[in-house]
Amino acid sequence: MRVLKVFTVIFILFWSGSLCPSFAQELKFGHLNVQKLIAELPEKINADKELQQEAKKLQDQLEVMTKELDEKYKSYMAQRDSLSDLIRATREKEIQDYDQRIQNFNKLAQQSLSQKEQKLLQPIIEKVQKAINAVGEEQGLIYIFDTGSNVVLYNSPQSIDCEDLVKAKLQEMREAEK
Repeated sequence: MRVLKVFTVIFILFWSGSLCPSFAQELKFGHLNVQKLIAELPEKINADKELQQEAKKLQDQLEVMTKELDEKYKSYMAQRDSLSDLIRATREKEIQDYDQRIQNFNKLAQQSLSQKEQKLLQPIIEKVQKAINAVGEEQGLIYIFDTGSNVVLYNSPQSIDCEDLVKAKLQEMREAEK
């Protein structure tokens, strides 16, 4: 669907250029790889470290819980034949409940990490978008294509690589925040 939209836009632009050559000569396009740009930002690197630390804490807790479950299960198996039916059923229920708690913890941990990642990345993405918009306006660009999304069908040498411009704009914004 996105490819169809890009084809349509390009067709309209080339068609209007053939009817009005002076209009076509004024069109300026830019490109950059947004994923690469974001991955190299200090803010993203710090966010990744914070997310990894949180993931490690949750993984450590999950390992502790799993070890406890294994110990409960081994203890139960060693004593199973000597337990009365009521105690055996109670212990089995405890093991099942604890296993369910571990599964719930794992699910909640994944949700928590996902929410934290979104919370950490949202301001970075907004800042990058603001810088991209500023570069687009400053350079008089009609479109800036993201080369990392495989949507660009043709990348002319006349297309302006905006990555360095956006990096400079982000640096400018960082310095203005201080």
